Amino acid sequence: MKRARIYQRPKKATQSGKAFAGEWILDFGQSSPRRNDPLTGWVGSKDTSSQVTLRFATAQDAIDYANRHSIPYDLEKPPAHRLVPNVYENNYHSNRRMNWTH
Repeated sequence: MKRARIYQRPKKATQSGKAFAGEWILDFGQSSPRRNDPLTGWVGSKDTSSQVTLRFATAQDAIDYANRHSIPYDLEKPPAHRLVPNVYENNYHSNRRMNWTH
Protein backbone atom coordinates (compact mmCIF):
# COMPACT_ATOMS: atom_id res chain seq x y z
CA MET A 1 0.00 0.00 0.00
CA LYS A 2 1.26 3.47 -0.82
CA ARG A 3 2.14 5.97 1.89
CA ALA A 4 -0.01 8.99 2.59
CA ARG A 5 1.42 12.43 3.27
CA ILE A 6 0.25 14.50 6.24
CA TYR A 7 1.21 18.17 6.08
CA GLN A 8 -0.01 21.58 7.10
CA ARG A 9 -1.40 23.70 4.29
CA PRO A 10 0.64 26.88 3.91
CA LYS A 11 -0.95 30.28 3.52
CA LYS A 12 -1.17 31.35 -0.11
CA ALA A 13 0.93 34.32 -1.20
CA THR A 14 -2.13 36.11 -2.55
CA GLN A 15 -4.17 35.45 0.59
CA SER A 16 -4.45 38.18 3.20
CA GLY A 17 -6.83 36.34 5.53
CA LYS A 18 -6.28 33.17 7.51
CA ALA A 19 -9.06 30.99 6.08
CA PHE A 20 -7.86 27.42 5.46
CA ALA A 21 -4.32 28.37 6.54
CA GLY A 22 -3.17 26.02 9.23
CA GLU A 23 -5.41 23.07 8.48
CA TRP A 24 -3.77 19.68 8.15
CA ILE A 25 -4.06 17.66 4.93
CA LEU A 26 -3.89 13.90 4.42
CA ASP A 27 -3.01 13.35 0.76
CA PHE A 28 -2.47 10.01 -0.97
CA GLY A 29 -0.45 11.19 -3.98
CA GLN A 30 -0.02 9.43 -7.31
CA SER A 31 0.74 5.69 -7.27
CA SER A 32 0.23 4.74 -10.92
CA PRO A 33 1.48 6.57 -14.00
CA ARG A 34 -0.84 8.87 -15.87
CA ARG A 35 -1.66 8.10 -19.48
CA ASN A 36 -3.28 9.89 -22.40
CA ASP A 37 -6.75 8.82 -23.44
CA PRO A 38 -6.62 8.38 -27.23
CA LEU A 39 -10.29 9.21 -27.71
CA THR A 40 -10.55 12.47 -25.75
CA GLY A 41 -6.89 13.46 -25.39
CA TRP A 42 -7.32 13.91 -21.63
CA VAL A 43 -4.74 12.65 -19.20
CA GLY A 44 -6.00 10.15 -16.64
CA SER A 45 -5.11 7.38 -14.25
CA LYS A 46 -6.74 4.26 -12.86
CA ASP A 47 -5.80 5.37 -9.34
CA THR A 48 -8.80 7.22 -7.89
CA SER A 49 -7.30 7.66 -4.42
CA SER A 50 -4.97 10.35 -5.81
CA GLN A 51 -8.06 12.56 -6.16
CA VAL A 52 -8.86 12.31 -2.44
CA THR A 53 -7.67 15.02 -0.05
CA LEU A 54 -8.81 14.88 3.58
CA ARG A 55 -8.71 17.98 5.79
CA PHE A 56 -8.26 17.97 9.57
CA ALA A 57 -8.11 20.67 12.24
CA THR A 58 -5.01 19.23 13.95
CA ALA A 59 -2.14 16.93 13.05
CA GLN A 60 -3.20 14.51 15.77
CA ASP A 61 -6.64 14.12 14.17
CA ALA A 62 -5.00 13.22 10.85
CA ILE A 63 -2.63 10.75 12.54
CA ASP A 64 -5.49 9.12 14.44
CA TYR A 65 -7.47 8.74 11.21
CA ALA A 66 -4.49 7.15 9.43
CA ASN A 67 -3.90 4.74 12.33
CA ARG A 68 -7.60 3.83 12.56
CA HIS A 69 -7.70 2.93 8.86
CA SER A 70 -4.21 1.30 8.76
CA ILE A 71 -2.84 3.88 6.34
CA PRO A 72 0.96 4.25 6.41
CA TYR A 73 1.90 7.93 6.45
CA ASP A 74 4.75 10.43 6.45
CA LEU A 75 4.31 13.47 8.70
CA GLU A 76 5.80 16.72 7.41
CA LYS A 77 6.08 19.32 10.14
CA PRO A 78 6.00 23.02 9.18
CA PRO A 79 9.25 25.00 9.44
CA ALA A 80 10.00 26.42 12.86
CA HIS A 81 11.34 29.77 11.65
CA ARG A 82 9.31 32.92 11.90
CA LEU A 83 9.55 35.67 9.32
CA VAL A 84 10.36 39.10 10.70
CA PRO A 85 8.58 41.86 8.80
CA ASN A 86 10.81 44.46 7.23
CA VAL A 87 10.05 47.99 8.32
CA TYR A 88 11.00 51.01 6.18
CA GLU A 89 12.86 52.75 8.99
CA ASN A 90 15.25 49.79 9.28
CA ASN A 91 16.86 50.97 6.02
CA TYR A 92 18.45 53.86 7.95
CA HIS A 93 19.61 52.14 11.16
CA SER A 94 23.33 52.18 11.93
CA ASN A 95 23.37 48.46 12.80
CA ARG A 96 22.02 47.49 9.38
CA ARG A 97 23.10 44.05 8.12
CA MET A 98 23.12 44.73 4.38
CA ASN A 99 25.35 47.12 2.41
CA TRP A 100 24.11 50.59 1.64
CA THR A 101 22.80 50.88 -1.88
CA HIS A 102 21.91 54.56 -1.88
